[in-house]
Amino acid sequence: MPAPRISIVLATRNRRASLLRSLDRLVHAGGPPVVVVDNGSTDGTPAAVRDRHPTVVVVELPTNAGAAARTVGVRRTATPYVAFADDDSWWAPGSLDRATDLLDTHPGIALVTGRVRLAADGSLDAVSRKHRAAVLGTTPGNPGPDVLSYPAFAVVVRRDAYLSVGGFSPLLFFGGEEHLLALDLAAAGWQQVYADDVVAWHDPAGPVVVSPERWALQTRNDLLVDWLRRPLPVALSATTRLLRQAAGDPAARAAVRGWARRLPAALRQRRAVPADVERRFAAAQRPLSSPAAG
Repeated sequence: MPAPRISIVLATRNRRASLLRSLDRLVHAGGPPVVVVDNGSTDGTPAAVRDRHPTVVVVELPTNAGAAARTVGVRRTATPYVAFADDDSWWAPGSLDRATDLLDTHPGIALVTGRVRLAADGSLDAVSRKHRAAVLGTTPGNPGPDVLSYPAFAVVVRRDAYLSVGGFSPLLFFGGEEHLLALDLAAAGWQQVYADDVVAWHDPAGPVVVSPERWALQTRNDLLVDWLRRPLPVALSATTRLLRQAAGDPAARAAVRGWARRLPAALRQRRAVPADVERRFAAAQRPLSSPAAG
């Protein structure tokens, strides 16, 4: 039997029931090896996974490492490609084979992001509508539109490329960590593309509600990414806007406090991306004016 070409890495914390449902779809005979990295769960997740899916490699972390847990999982793999999943997502049959074929055929591509469909009704996720619209165009020779944003659970990466840029940053913990990865891969000269025939299913628990805490975390990380990689005028402008908002918004004040605590580390790690990467990243962040049909 040939050695597998791709592995699946999934990070989780205290989502035992949802994780087991996702693994029921991800783990099957002859399928890719699966690595679950547990971020210090207290609900019996590691034991439940070992009992129900004994072929899954379970890595137990003593504390919550956030998105960086995925990098721990990637280092435990031995395949040239790695697909990520979340504890509420899974890959459609045939999708990982298609992604592997694309990466085999296009050695300059480090990352393929797939079409995200919502399990509740099969509809297309908003980020996939933007990808379908090809807001960044398509590089000649590439199999799909260029991208500089994506949800982690819907991407397949070239393992060596991912590790060469450090993977997901521990500084950001969770929330928008994909932006920094996209910028680092682009700055290193890698292509990143969307493939409509690579499909990831997402089954979030109920409507996605952006709580003030979640908004503060995302906003903190967006600002940190600005200081880590984007031009200083961009970072200063974003900081000024957030400081003004903080005067009357408790969530904005929480974002400012979190940013300020991490700013010294961000400045030590600062590496501004090339101007062309910045231009394209700015374009990728603009709202889609007329969503493509789902």
